[in-house]
Amino acid sequence: MASVVLRDITKRYGVFQALHGASLRIEDGEFIVFVGPSGCGKSTLLRMIAGLESITSGEILIDGERVNETPARHRGVSMVFQNYALYPHMTAAENMGFGLANIGTPRAEIETRVGEAARILRIEPLLKRKPHEMSGGQRQRVAIGRAIVRKPRVFLFDEPLSNLDAALRVQMRAELARLHQSIGATMIYVTHDQVEAMTMADRIVIMREGHIEQVGAPLDLYRNPRNLFVAGFLGSPKMNFLEGRVEEVSAGRAMVDVGAAASLAVPVGRAIEPGPVTVGIRPEHLRLVSNGSGELAGRVDVVEQLGNSTLLYIDLGSSQAQVVAEEGGDCPARLGETVKLAVTPASAHLFDARGEAVARSVS
Repeated sequence: MASVVLRDITKRYGVFQALHGASLRIEDGEFIVFVGPSGCGKSTLLRMIAGLESITSGEILIDGERVNETPARHRGVSMVFQNYALYPHMTAAENMGFGLANIGTPRAEIETRVGEAARILRIEPLLKRKPHEMSGGQRQRVAIGRAIVRKPRVFLFDEPLSNLDAALRVQMRAELARLHQSIGATMIYVTHDQVEAMTMADRIVIMREGHIEQVGAPLDLYRNPRNLFVAGFLGSPKMNFLEGRVEEVSAGRAMVDVGAAASLAVPVGRAIEPGPVTVGIRPEHLRLVSNGSGELAGRVDVVEQLGNSTLLYIDLGSSQAQVVAEEGGDCPARLGETVKLAVTPASAHLFDARGEAVARSVS
């Protein structure tokens, strides 16, 4: 396998700039996920690594070798596409071995590699079937097998699960994680689904409008977002945001007025001037309280019972947006009821007027 290094990569289409100086080092054997909203540049960046898109400026190195001008077929990468791209008249085995046959690989070696890939993916019974005789998940496994048989230095995945139903996506996520563990490959995966990113990645690369916003381990990004965009993008339901104003800072805590006679004490690790801020609170960090100790109060507008948990959509009144609180599956709150919410201070996030995170105190 191999490392991949991106150095100040830019991409322009005429006057439109799709990527703005993307730099990243991907270690040998890492599972990296590019995630972000549609049009953020994640698939463009993946295709540039694959050699399917030209680079306007910057460098791409695979295992220390500069590959800017290297044709796609000589880069030692294999790509799995969203639409499977299987030949309908070929069997699964023929589809998997077609690329090897094209470069003159001996038949015996092709059969050995196809057999090994089929065993890894547990698709031996499918080898004689044609695509129309297989389910979507089975076709995607064949497409992955076609990549495996080439023994590439790097595997590239471009939203490979987006055509599958919800239950099958969950199953295939587990299959891809198992595949990565079994072969120790360097894998770069593109998705718009932050749940896929959180559950599979060693590190996540969050992108917006052609920029890399933040890179890190899933839980680190979830717990320590760099800015409002990252905080709001990761998490389902998304983080609640309350507009407020810092009134004073003392003993490592900022007192934030969020309206409706409510104030929150948010831990801060650096000095911050009084002024407008945004407080971020994850739904799981809002707790219903029955006594008068809650910092926030509002009316329950929507109740979503999900079995193991209940989501409450609560109107706080005043000028604040609706917030979501996550409770247990047996939550007693009812539609139209007025409830009080307590906030765990250590779990609250503070963002300044520019949307940048204010460092929290570690105590």
